[in-house]
Amino acid sequence: MEFQGGPAEHPLSRLDWRPMTTADLDAVEEIAVLGFPDHFEGRDCFANRLALNPGGCFVLAGDEEPKGYLVAYPWRSNDTPALNTLIEAIPDDADLMYLHDLALHPEARGGGWSRPIVERLAENAVRDGWPALALVAVNEAAPFWERHGFVVVESAAMRAKLASYGPDARYMIRRL
Repeated sequence: MEFQGGPAEHPLSRLDWRPMTTADLDAVEEIAVLGFPDHFEGRDCFANRLALNPGGCFVLAGDEEPKGYLVAYPWRSNDTPALNTLIEAIPDDADLMYLHDLALHPEARGGGWSRPIVERLAENAVRDGWPALALVAVNEAAPFWERHGFVVVESAAMRAKLASYGPDARYMIRRL
């Protein structure tokens, strides 16, 4: 059962979003397995993204192990890296901020933790000159992302790429 109050009332209220470090990667991988069992991405993938864009990687943590994470980096419109692959560099022709993953441990779900970090990411993207955020919604999460200002974008270029994410995968953009 998910908690229905806001972050200040949540049993894990001492948590807050902070920059991710390499010491967090084991916990990030564990949360990813819980949140995306059908879309596995390992520790190496998260270490790769952290190394490429540390300013876009955050964990929800307090005195204990992280209970959530967000990973984002500059990328191209109508494109997404293949699941669980390493990328060599941020593309020179990146034109938006790609929200690779947002996941919460089951203990932290329903506490309102996603909105503050998505808004922080949006503010940082605007500050850094990115006109939009993009993501691939999986696990029937498109309605969740719509509540965060994202809209589904149908794209012939994305159809084949989305197939590996499952039949419910949707490419979504939030203009900033």
